[in-house]
Amino acid sequence: MFCPVCRSEYREGFTECADCKVALVNDLPHELKPEFRNFVEVMTVHDEGTIALIKSVFNGFGINYYLRGEFSHLLVPLPFDTKLMVREDDVSEAKRILTEHDLM
Repeated sequence: MFCPVCRSEYREGFTECADCKVALVNDLPHELKPEFRNFVEVMTVHDEGTIALIKSVFNGFGINYYLRGEFSHLLVPLPFDTKLMVREDDVSEAKRILTEHDLM
């Protein structure tokens, strides 16, 4: 018997997960393997206002991104650049969105 939430295994006779409080199942579904996606740099951002706008717009469009070095200026008092990174297969869409919103 297995918990479908935390995936803990239980001996026969148990019907509920002690931690999750859900009914146990006989078999767990197969776990999906994570897909590797390559992220590439789309642009360099220099100010926090632009970073906030990009986050808002990309979240609205469902673009997967991360900002490499976003908080590095908090560690060292030097002007480090922040790199906007998007999935390789989203680059053209990201550039189109950035251009339409005058962010690029």
